[in-house]
Amino acid sequence: MKLMLDLNILLDVVQQRQPHYAASAQVLHYAQNNGKGCIASHAVTTLHYLVGKYAGRKLADELIDWLLKDFAVASADKETFLRARLLEFSDFEDAVVCACAEQQQCDYIISRNSRDFSRATVAVLSPGEFLAYGLGN
Repeated sequence: MKLMLDLNILLDVVQQRQPHYAASAQVLHYAQNNGKGCIASHAVTTLHYLVGKYAGRKLADELIDWLLKDFAVASADKETFLRARLLEFSDFEDAVVCACAEQQQCDYIISRNSRDFSRATVAVLSPGEFLAYGLGN
């Protein structure tokens, strides 16, 4: 089972955001240990920027090295952006995540903002739903 991890899941863990940290960390751990996690390429640059700004370049570099070692990265090329535009989401970034999930043939997008993915062509679950359904076992 392949998972596209929305940026908010990664930020929950990196920033230890409560009350979301525990469930997001469990999903991230599952995806890492099973080699089933994907991230959209723009999430890599966004994470590096945010972590570098608030925690320093060294931590940002270490985070990116870890992500690149353990997760697939869906590239966003012209076709990906064109597909995202066709999805007609209200938030273009979320449409790009969905298009990347399609490209990677993901089974689920894991996001805490499932209502932002109402037009998604890939099933969307929150970390809590993913764990409650026993999918992370």
